[in-house]
Amino acid sequence: MEPERPTQAVDLRRRRALALLGCLVCQMGLGWGYAFNPLAPDILAELGWSRALFSSSRAPQIAAMALASPIVGALVLRAGASRVLSIAVSLLGVAFAGFATMTSFAQYFAWSLLLGLALTGLGDVVVGAVVAQWTARARGAALGFVYTGSNLGGMLVTPLVATLAAAHGWRVALAGAGALGVALMLPAAVFAVRDRGATSETPSQEPAPAQASDIPLSAALRTPSFWLLGFGLFACLFYQIGITDHLVLTLTDAGIDKVEAAGWLATAIGLGIASKLAFGALADRLHPRVAMTLNTALLAASSIAIWFVPERSALLAFVALFGWAAAARDVAYPLLVAHCFGVRHLAAIYGALMVVLLPGGILGPIFAGAVHDHFGSYRPAFATFAAGNAAALVALWLVRDERRAAGA
Repeated sequence: MEPERPTQAVDLRRRRALALLGCLVCQMGLGWGYAFNPLAPDILAELGWSRALFSSSRAPQIAAMALASPIVGALVLRAGASRVLSIAVSLLGVAFAGFATMTSFAQYFAWSLLLGLALTGLGDVVVGAVVAQWTARARGAALGFVYTGSNLGGMLVTPLVATLAAAHGWRVALAGAGALGVALMLPAAVFAVRDRGATSETPSQEPAPAQASDIPLSAALRTPSFWLLGFGLFACLFYQIGITDHLVLTLTDAGIDKVEAAGWLATAIGLGIASKLAFGALADRLHPRVAMTLNTALLAASSIAIWFVPERSALLAFVALFGWAAAARDVAYPLLVAHCFGVRHLAAIYGALMVVLLPGGILGPIFAGAVHDHFGSYRPAFATFAAGNAAALVALWLVRDERRAAGA
C-alpha cells in the first residue's frame, strides 16, 4: 500500500490542476461580455439607435444574472458544475449567433437576456464552488488565479472583434466571437472541470472555523456597515459598468481610431489579471479595510484622469488605474464583508449586497448614454461618477467590525 500513496497524491494534484485550469478557461466567457464595446460605433451607425437606447440592453442582461444566480447555484448541486458550464457555453454561442443577425432592438433585448443567463452559468457562483471543493489552503490565491479568466477573455475578444469588424463588418465579428467561445470553452467544461465533494488535505490545512459571534443576514441588515458597504458597491458598479460600456465611444469621440480604442479597453481589462493575482496573494497580509480603501482610492483617481483624455499621459493613467482597481474589487470587497460580519453567513450577506448590481449596473450605462445624448458630452456623467467614488471612499472609513460592536 505504501508505494501507491505518492501515485495517488500526484494523481490528485493533476486532477486538481486540470479542474482549476478548466474553470479558468470557462471564466473567459465572462470576457465575451466586452465584445460589444468596440463594436458600438458600427452597430449604432447601421441600426440608428441612440447611445442611451443601446446601453439599456444592459438591463435584461444584469437582471438575468442577478435573478438566475440562486437557480444556477442549486443546479450545480443537482447536476454538477460541468453540466452547468457546458449548457452556459452553448447558450453563449446561441446568443452571439442571434446578435449577429439582429435587425431590431427587441431582438437585441432578447439576446441580451439569453447572454445574461449564459454569463451567470460561467460566473463566480459555479466556478467558485468548484475551486472551494478542490482547495482548502491557498484558496484565495486559487480564486484569484481562476478569476483572471474573465480578464483573459476580455483581452482576447475585444481586439479580435475590432479587427474582424474592420475587415468584414460587425455581424461577422460577433458570429466569429461566438464560434470561438464555444470551440475554446466547451471542451474545458466537458473534459476538465470535475466536482469533488471534499479535499484530502489534513484538518490542519482547513480554513479557520466560523465564530459563534458571526452575524446572520437578519442582524446584518440592522447595522450601519451593511448599508455603507451596499452604497460603496453601488457607486463602484454605477461607475465601473457605465464607463466600461462607453469607453470606446469616449475615445472615438476624442479622435482615437476604433481599433486603437478597443486596444485600450483590452489593456485595461488585461491589467485585472495582475491585480487579482496580487490581491489574492496579499489577502492574508493586508487589513481588509486597507485593501478596499486602496482599491476605491485608485478607482476614484481613474474617474478624475478620464477628464483629461485624449491627452496621452491622462489616457495611460486612466487605463492603469481603472484596469487595476476594477478587477481588484472582486477580491478585496468580500474580504471586507467578512471582516464586518464574519464568515459563517458570508454567502447570504454578500448575495444580499449584490442586489445593488441591478440598479448600479443598469443605471450607470443608461445614465452616461442619456447625458451624452442631451449634452453632446460625457463630462457631466464623469463628474457624477467622480462624486460617487469620493463618497464611497468616505463611507469605507465608517464601516466597522459589527461583531465586536455587538459584543461591546
